[in-house]
Amino acid sequence: MNWKRMLAYISGSVDQELLLRNEYLVTENRILKNQIKGRLQLTDAERISLAEMGQCLGRRALEEVAQMVRPETIIWDTRSVIRR
Repeated sequence: MNWKRMLAYISGSVDQELLLRNEYLVTENRILKNQIKGRLQLTDAERISLAEMGQCLGRRALEEVAQMVRPETIIWDTRSVIRR
């Protein structure tokens, strides 16, 4: 097997595992969110962490995966993180 095929096979396997892990975490987060009553109170550090990661993901991906807060909230927090 040449190196290009081997590299494609390995990266495909890694990509598939990462997708499965992400799907599992999204499902787990949905279940946990459904068990929480009321609003979730985040610390400033937690909001900043979500905002920084949300900025890297982008709005479209956030709309698919964000479970604890609305994408608009994360994007708004990103703007305040940038200003600091």
